[in-house]
Amino acid sequence: MDLNDKAALVTGGGVGTGKAIALSLAKAGANVAINYSRSGAEAEETAGEIRAMGRRSVAIQADVADDDAVRKMVDSVVAELGGLDVLVNNAGTTVHVPHDDLEALEDDMWRRVLDVNLMGTFYAIRAARPHLEKTGGAILNVSSVAGVHATGSSIPYCASKAAINNLTLSMARVLGPKGVRVNAVAPGFIDTRWWQERPEYEFVKEFVTEKALLSRVATAQDVADMSLSIIQSDIMTGQIILMDAGLSL
Repeated sequence: MDLNDKAALVTGGGVGTGKAIALSLAKAGANVAINYSRSGAEAEETAGEIRAMGRRSVAIQADVADDDAVRKMVDSVVAELGGLDVLVNNAGTTVHVPHDDLEALEDDMWRRVLDVNLMGTFYAIRAARPHLEKTGGAILNVSSVAGVHATGSSIPYCASKAAINNLTLSMARVLGPKGVRVNAVAPGFIDTRWWQERPEYEFVKEFVTEKALLSRVATAQDVADMSLSIIQSDIMTGQIILMDAGLSL
C-alpha cells in the first residue's frame, strides 16, 4: 500500500508505541487521526508533530470500550480526513496481578481489560469496516506475546491478547474477500515510558535482555517499523508477527 495522502486512525496514538506508529505513518505520507482516552495533551502534541510534517492530523477523544463513542470517532475521522484507509488498534490497558493469585482477580478487572483490549478492537474494526472496504484498506492490531505464551502482567491481559490474535484471524477471513487486510504485531517487553515509570522496570528489562537470544528489548520505534512494513505489504493478511528478540524460543 502506498500511504501517500492515505487516511489513518491510531487508537491510543498519543503516547508510547501508538505515537511511534502514528509518526511513522505520517512520515510515509499518511494523514493521521490520533485517538486518546485520557492523554489529551500528549495526543494534541503528537497531532501537532504530524502537522509540522505537512500532513493533516486531528486528536479525537473516545473510550474505545464505548461502541457509540467509537462509531462517532470513526465518523469524525472520515469527515476530517476525507476517508479511512488504515486502522491501527493500539489502545490497551492491563492490571498487575500475580498469575497464581486467582482470588485477587475481581470481576471489574476482567471487564475493563476485556472491554478495552478486545471489545475496543472489535468496535473499531466494525465501525471502520465500510470505509476500509471502499478503498481496500488495512487493519493492524497491536497484540502481545502474552497472548501466545500466557506470560505477562496478569491472566486477564494474556487472555485479552489471545482473543485479539483469534479476532485477527476471524476478521482476516471476513474482510479479505472485500480487499481489506488484517494483521497483528505481537511485541514482548517494549521500553517505553509506561514501563519506565514502574518500580520493577530495571529488574524486568535486565531479566528480559539477559534471556532474549538477541540480548535486547524492543523500542516503540521497533514496533512502529514492523507495523509500517505490515501495513504497506499488499500480500499479507491473517498473520500475527511475534517480536521479542527471541525470548520465547
